[in-house]
Amino acid sequence: MKTITKLGFSFLTALLMIVAIGCKNEAKNTNASNTDNTTTSEAKEQGQAFIEDDESQPTVLDIAIGSPDHSTLVAAVQAADLENVLVNAGPLMVFAPTNEAFDALPAGTVEDLLKPENKGALANILKHHVTPGNYSKDFLKKFKKLGQANDQNTTVEVKGDDVFVGGAKIVASVEAGNGIVHVVDKVILPPSEE
Repeated sequence: MKTITKLGFSFLTALLMIVAIGCKNEAKNTNASNTDNTTTSEAKEQGQAFIEDDESQPTVLDIAIGSPDHSTLVAAVQAADLENVLVNAGPLMVFAPTNEAFDALPAGTVEDLLKPENKGALANILKHHVTPGNYSKDFLKKFKKLGQANDQNTTVEVKGDDVFVGGAKIVASVEAGNGIVHVVDKVILPPSEE
């Protein structure tokens, strides 16, 4: 009887070891799969734009991301892979068109620009909304032209108390840690895109 009990105990121990080894191998395979998936998604999300920081003042990108009125702009910035540009030390002035401004473009324009094959044209348009500096709306009244990040100029016009940049009216301004966001009511198209 003792022999049968010892044999049963040995068999049970061997079975448990096989199960444990099998589980370890499965865990290794699962971790390897997770590592591959993480590496793929992390490869796209690298750079300063993807560092989480709860202590410093929001960047111009953080402000856009936090605004429900700028979801189209954020989608365009992401499609053009320009997130890291908008978190640089700056200072940067971003003229941020609202969702309504994008909706006012001819039907299908935004959808077409968001296609991967139009990434260059989209980046050019978005860069035309950025200029170096950190100037208030009132200070911008002193300018006639601004040099944009796409190496083209855009006009500055003053009509009464209103300031228009590239034909877009500044409707609000928000200070950022790396510059300022001027909310505008129109998409500012570069001369070659008009």
